[in-house]
Amino acid sequence: MNDRLRSMDLFLSVLLCIFFFFVITTTSAQPVSGPPPQTFTPVDNFLIDCGATNVHTSPDGRIFKSDAQSSSYVSAKDVKQISTPSNDNVPSPIYLTARIFTEETTYSFTMSRPGWHWIRLHFFPMNNSEFDLTKSSFSVATDELVLLHSFCIDNSTQWAMKEYIVNVTKEQLNINFSPMKNSFAYINAIEVVSAPDILISDLGSTIIPVGDYSGLSTKSYQTVYRLNMGGPRITPSNDTLGRFWDPDTPYLKARALAKHVSVSPGIIKYPADVSPLIAPNWIYSTAVEMADSRLSHPNFNVTWGFEIDPAFGYMIRLHFCDIVSKSLNDLYFNVYINGYMAISGLDLSSLVEDLATPYFRDFVANASDLSDMLRIEIGPFKQSTGAVNAIINGVEVFKLSNSVGSFDGEFGVHGAKNDSARKTVAAVGFGLMFGAFVGLGAMVLKWYKRPHDWERSKSFSSWLLPLHAGNSTFMTSKHSIGSNTKSGYNFYSSTMGLGRYFSFAELQEATKNFDQNAVIGVGGFGNVYIGDLDDGTKVAVKRGNPQSEQGITEFQTEIQMLSKLRHRHLVSLIGYCDENEEMILVYEYMSNGPLRDHLYGKDMTPLSWKQRLEICIGSARGLHYLHTGAAQGIIHRDVKTTNILLDENFVAKMSDFGLSKNAPTMEQGHVSTAVKGSFGYLDPEYFRRQQLTDKSDVYSFGVVLFEVLCARPAINPQLPREQVNLAEWAMQWKRKGLLDKIVDPVIANTISPDSMKKFAEAAEKCLAEYGVDRPSMGDVLWNLEYALQLQESFLQQNAEEENKAAVAPSGGSSLIDDPPHPLATEEEMRRENPPQVNAAVAEHSGTAMFSQISEISGR
Repeated sequence: MNDRLRSMDLFLSVLLCIFFFFVITTTSAQPVSGPPPQTFTPVDNFLIDCGATNVHTSPDGRIFKSDAQSSSYVSAKDVKQISTPSNDNVPSPIYLTARIFTEETTYSFTMSRPGWHWIRLHFFPMNNSEFDLTKSSFSVATDELVLLHSFCIDNSTQWAMKEYIVNVTKEQLNINFSPMKNSFAYINAIEVVSAPDILISDLGSTIIPVGDYSGLSTKSYQTVYRLNMGGPRITPSNDTLGRFWDPDTPYLKARALAKHVSVSPGIIKYPADVSPLIAPNWIYSTAVEMADSRLSHPNFNVTWGFEIDPAFGYMIRLHFCDIVSKSLNDLYFNVYINGYMAISGLDLSSLVEDLATPYFRDFVANASDLSDMLRIEIGPFKQSTGAVNAIINGVEVFKLSNSVGSFDGEFGVHGAKNDSARKTVAAVGFGLMFGAFVGLGAMVLKWYKRPHDWERSKSFSSWLLPLHAGNSTFMTSKHSIGSNTKSGYNFYSSTMGLGRYFSFAELQEATKNFDQNAVIGVGGFGNVYIGDLDDGTKVAVKRGNPQSEQGITEFQTEIQMLSKLRHRHLVSLIGYCDENEEMILVYEYMSNGPLRDHLYGKDMTPLSWKQRLEICIGSARGLHYLHTGAAQGIIHRDVKTTNILLDENFVAKMSDFGLSKNAPTMEQGHVSTAVKGSFGYLDPEYFRRQQLTDKSDVYSFGVVLFEVLCARPAINPQLPREQVNLAEWAMQWKRKGLLDKIVDPVIANTISPDSMKKFAEAAEKCLAEYGVDRPSMGDVLWNLEYALQLQESFLQQNAEEENKAAVAPSGGSSLIDDPPHPLATEEEMRRENPPQVNAAVAEHSGTAMFSQISEISGR
């Protein structure tokens, strides 16, 4: 019996051991870092170790054939092989052997399927007793593309790998090696490998101007740079497609401004529309972010510089993955390419809806957009309410073949010459010649019309050349008409309609040497000072800050805009100064400052509801004039309460036109441009699509209306999350029918319910999600004037009731007015009884004012 029990115990022990072994084995086999990377098996996979006598297997498992095994691919009359035992300067043994060609030689590969293919050519001018490879000069081409022309590596310690992405459409791919005269060609290794179709899509973006680009799938590419930002070098062992990713540090400018960060590659989660083949998780698990500058408001860009050939266009692929944020919607930043805004306010959370999730964008830069240096920058989005930071995970720069199918030089495979550069030079030359003739003709005409007493009364230049001098930044290089090279002065026309030109000394005197006590405002462009001109006129002097993101472009736009616009509700530009490095604008002085100061944040007498309505109406008139009064129409692009200024009579005027744009034509429908404006006022449709219309101003004005009604900022991060954004918060109360609960308490008891209802309806329509559903500024203006009429009727009725109460006999019965006439519908009111406004502004009311507008030219 005991033996039987012992046998049973032994049997159970064995079963338990087997069970625990199974559990442990199964558990240890589970992946610890998510699903394995997606693999790709190339249909065509030709790997040749040229000059080798044995098969070579690379560390990532790829097998390179020897010369004997690949003899069927090459047609060479003279076969020469060289090798060297070892060399510490090369990354792989495939560089230790080479094949030499003294005559033209072709490698031919039969393709199994058309599509994208890698062509990788490996070169190393190794030392050997028979050939000096540093003196070799040759060209390499396919039947359609020039890959290399007069190629030479004159350093025996330097190796090179040339990588191309080519869309192969024929059954046979030929790679021809052609030695230059009295020279020879060589090659250490060749790769011709299928690439996945998803590697290159057809759509991208342009940077000048910002917009959509289609046709990427029709191009051929040469890899110039491929960088792992913030991480080490990635080799084919960690890249399914056999790519190398270099560290970014050698290309980083001002390294102290950058900080490297990394996480485990296993936490990277690829979305459905981004394949791991685009870039491995090792790339997205490292990044460069802004370093801690120990400033409360850091404002700098992290910059990388790359040398390029300016004769070619480039595709720039930027990789992003938010591995630094702790929560969603906390990171917004800008991306620049060669100083141009490529992405404004990039919000990865809204694009991929998760952290640690890859995202990439392709940009196309034409040769005319670039110099010999490509700069990529990331920096903070000023209007962000989240973390002040910016990140980037990877960068790829690809050269595009030119119009004749060449990556190197102006000539194509069949001798065709790329004459685009020549045409550009000819066009510029013709333009300069034409301009010279026009200028000479104008001078001759002026000479014949000269006054009889010109010798006595005026100098030669004062009437023949109506120019003035001043060291210039704004007009020096692009806008100067002539120059005096000895004195360093540049001359430009005073008849350009740009207002009065002020010398820097004049403005120093007007502002008491830019006394800090004279500062009346601070903006993105710089400080604004109050000044007194020599004739006693008070002016506002806006002095550009060299550290500001707003520079020459905004300075030029402001001058060009306001020099052509004259309206009661637009701030007038008096003049400007453009001397040495100074960029200064001089405006009429608005004594009551920005509207925002009268709503909150300053200890000022509150505005009545009627005053607020009149200010909103004035602002709407100014915007309506911008949208419809100019020949083409103008979009302000930065409508907010700080850009609505009030004069001594509280007449509202729109200001700050540095970001303004010409409105689109009927055919265009929109303007594709980088997103600019102020956070909290930005049109969400414009933010998503980067397509600007006049309805973007309408949206911003809707935010202004709620700001006027509620007397609080458009964005207040100190409030609970649901109250941070004024537009969203106010719309929630409006939909509940409880908008009166959030009205500025200072005026809550003085507002006509009908007036507030009409006002709120106008604001709600302005904030429609899609621009097509928003009213025009003319419609908004009408509704505001209607709201003002309702308020005035309300005030008049209250005044009459108070008067009646004052004269009523003590203890008398209450007076009963005639029942009010029922209000007509809004459309009937517009048709039969247009809103009445005070006489001071009646001539500008609604659309009627445009019958009196003199013709002005568009930008």
